[in-house]
Amino acid sequence: MTSKPEVTKLSDTVSVSPQLELSDVTALAKAGFKSIICNRPDDEAGDHPRSAAVAEAAQQAGLKFAYVPAVSGAITDQDGEKMAGALADLPAPVLAYCRSGARSTKLTEMAQAKTANTSSAAKKFNVVIVGGGSAGIATAASMLKRDRNISLAIIDPADDHYYQPGWTMVGGGAFSPEFTHRKEKDLIPARAQWIKSAVSSFDPENNAVATAVGQEIGYDVLIVCPGIKLDWEAIDGLPETLGKNGVTSNYRFDLAPYTFDLVKHMAGGTALFTQPPMPIKCAGAPQKAMYLSCSKWEKQGVLGNIDVQFHNTGAVLFGIKEYVPALMEYVERYDIHLKLESKLVAVDGPAQIATFEQKHGEEIKRVEIKFDMIHVVPPQVAPDFVRSSPLAAESGFVDVDPATLRHAKYANIFALGDACNAPNAKTMAAVRKQAPVVAVNALAALEGKPAVADYDGYGSCPLTVERGKVVLAEFGYGGKLLPSFPNWLIDGTRPSRLSWLLKDTILPPVYWHGMLKGREWMVKPHRIGAK
Repeated sequence: MTSKPEVTKLSDTVSVSPQLELSDVTALAKAGFKSIICNRPDDEAGDHPRSAAVAEAAQQAGLKFAYVPAVSGAITDQDGEKMAGALADLPAPVLAYCRSGARSTKLTEMAQAKTANTSSAAKKFNVVIVGGGSAGIATAASMLKRDRNISLAIIDPADDHYYQPGWTMVGGGAFSPEFTHRKEKDLIPARAQWIKSAVSSFDPENNAVATAVGQEIGYDVLIVCPGIKLDWEAIDGLPETLGKNGVTSNYRFDLAPYTFDLVKHMAGGTALFTQPPMPIKCAGAPQKAMYLSCSKWEKQGVLGNIDVQFHNTGAVLFGIKEYVPALMEYVERYDIHLKLESKLVAVDGPAQIATFEQKHGEEIKRVEIKFDMIHVVPPQVAPDFVRSSPLAAESGFVDVDPATLRHAKYANIFALGDACNAPNAKTMAAVRKQAPVVAVNALAALEGKPAVADYDGYGSCPLTVERGKVVLAEFGYGGKLLPSFPNWLIDGTRPSRLSWLLKDTILPPVYWHGMLKGREWMVKPHRIGAK
């Protein structure tokens, strides 16, 4: 590493330096640093690289980056809090820099003091919710509407919140990315305390969880809903080529716009769409991306020039047979080549070659396919801290009773959403139905009472088969059809313009202004024993 910048080690996890040049970033990566924090405001006088340029250089070097500017001589407590948040979120070791290194040193000291103060003070709440996504906020809002006097905390490190079902529409050119995004702080219910950290472990025997900064949080009732882990690394070569070389995925906010960019500029070649082994969130999403792309190509008059292939690790197109005939009509209309029992295992981005393991009887063959565009859905597993915990079933997901969503062993623990092992489809619609059930059952548990509501496995998958039409799949446990509307209004097994209106216009405001506010429109909890 060069003599400039002069790096000063403050601890095993944090070092500081004077102003970085772009050429320093690669050397920092080689020296073992994992992250960079810029504490110098972009508009500060001086000829120095702007934070965006350093962030880009960091990304190219495989480093994480955070911009936490502070004004020299006017550092505030809020600056220290932001620094503490960045240090908690970023992988260590971290290099923080400013003009001379002095501000970075001061901010690190403030952040470490705040962490020490926080860590030393154990807290306890009536209810602790792990996860501030759709499940966590909806459940918190439902509980606080029923009982304003409970103490409730939501533990989640994220600053941003996303309406993830909208990413399919972003990839299809129907939504803007910004339409799917809000700030987490604006969505946390007013009477809930937000603990902005990640959970590192569970201690159910002592009714406590530990955070990544060492804080112990006690609870009377615990609700676990941190979502699912997208395992991009499980596919060789994928992480380093995402977002370039024609490799995209609607399963990430920053990549969905790239999907539409690829689609609208494609005039011919080979387009691959993949689906990994189950379970995944929104099992119809891999197909939705494909159908919307084909619809665009059809309108542009180039569909006939494109070899569209759907590689599904599973043995069937869709798990509920009643919806397959309508989907097959679109497979035939778009001349899609179905490749069932075909699992993506590697992507060579620069060469634009995808490698699949394909099952032929008892034999598995590796097949390489050249592509111009590939939409990848990664394998998905339970989050690491859940999978390694006492709460996990053999699958790695939280072990719950599928009806009450109460933990199989611990009566004061519940789970919902993508992180639990109930055998329902992992969809946003499932969470809408689960949240009120968990809310009333958790409140009953607070009073030492048995569960009072049950969940029927309801999930919904609005399959966007073309721009303007949706096959509205709604089903519960065992594949039982559970339509929300009379057949004369919406026949869910057939493509419908009204279902598109539901997906495009009605469901987003229902999410932001209904579900996340505890308004249980069409999802009032079903009482156990009621008809």
